[in-house]
Amino acid sequence: MSESYVRNVIEAALLAAGTPLPVAELTRLFEDSARPSPQQVRAALAALAVEYAGRGIELKETASGFRIQVRRELAAEISRLWPERTARYSRALLETLALIAYRQPITRAEIEAVRGVTVNPNIIRTVIERNWVRVVGHRDVPGHPELLGTTREFLDYFGLKSLDELPPLAEVRALGDFNLQLGLTDEAALTAGEDAAAAVPGPAAESGAGADAADSEETPEDDELSAEGDGSRELVAGPRHLDG
Repeated sequence: MSESYVRNVIEAALLAAGTPLPVAELTRLFEDSARPSPQQVRAALAALAVEYAGRGIELKETASGFRIQVRRELAAEISRLWPERTARYSRALLETLALIAYRQPITRAEIEAVRGVTVNPNIIRTVIERNWVRVVGHRDVPGHPELLGTTREFLDYFGLKSLDELPPLAEVRALGDFNLQLGLTDEAALTAGEDAAAAVPGPAAESGAGADAADSEETPEDDELSAEGDGSRELVAGPRHLDG
């Protein structure tokens, strides 16, 4: 079996799958009698990555495996193929998601203490329905509140292989550009990163913000998605990826 054949099969599979594919699954595409080793599959993936250099698409490894996607710098142009899908995430949702990502596992009450407002239940429902967040346990305190953490789908959507690839909060604050690091084009993401960075030092920050939590609540329009603005998403090869 030639290297070019292995590379072509893998390329076709990544384009057809619509989701990231791990090396083990790519290996199983071939007949037992001529199955390449995982090392050969990885070599083929590396060859594809080199082949795509300087082109409009790239090979990206995420938490679930490898995928072929549109280069981020071309996202604005390519998003015009699906104008009805453009959406912008609300500031409240982004702030909540940033806190969960950086401080997980975290309870809803802890999120409220940091943000200083009551979290609209629609926000938690939205991030859970989109499979970005899940309940990972319960805090051992009275009431046993749910602990929230991010999922593999969260990593895939934002093009991350692991949580280790999240930018350090100090770096986010210094750059003043949360969008650059996580592929978010919503202006509100900047506020999310800065607020999360300011809140990280510890429980003292939470207790200070929490005093006003009961006196303030998010308005309904902050709860889920805004239909205005440019797309806050990472584009990949096919419309099904545009909404995560």
